[in-house]
Amino acid sequence: QVQLVESGGGLVQAGGSLRLSCAASGRTFSRSMVGWFRQAPGKEREFVAAIKWGESTTNYADSVKGRFTVSRDNAKNTVYLQMNSLKPEDTAVYFCAAKWVYGSGWYNLPNSYDYWGQGTQVTVSS
Repeated sequence: QVQLVESGGGLVQAGGSLRLSCAASGRTFSRSMVGWFRQAPGKEREFVAAIKWGESTTNYADSVKGRFTVSRDNAKNTVYLQMNSLKPEDTAVYFCAAKWVYGSGWYNLPNSYDYWGQGTQVTVSS
């Protein structure tokens, strides 16, 4: 059974940085696409970033381009989301999600992913 566990959330001032981690158990991330999503109170879950593990290619939402970086660590079977220059509007619960069967292109919709973590809270104060 695949389990994803996020960590690294917390409270940070605007302009600060956080690094989120998404660790998988039960299956390696090899040949997967791993996405990061976030959901603020009263809002829909939205795409943040994704990485294709085997190709190590990445995709970002316009709102985070240039500030967030998604990366992977093969040895640790972990995906990271480095978040810099954080803004109050980045406040949300952040989720990682994974899928192991995908075609060309990117999957930016939550219902495209098969496995989800429990989420980690990120709060950015002004």
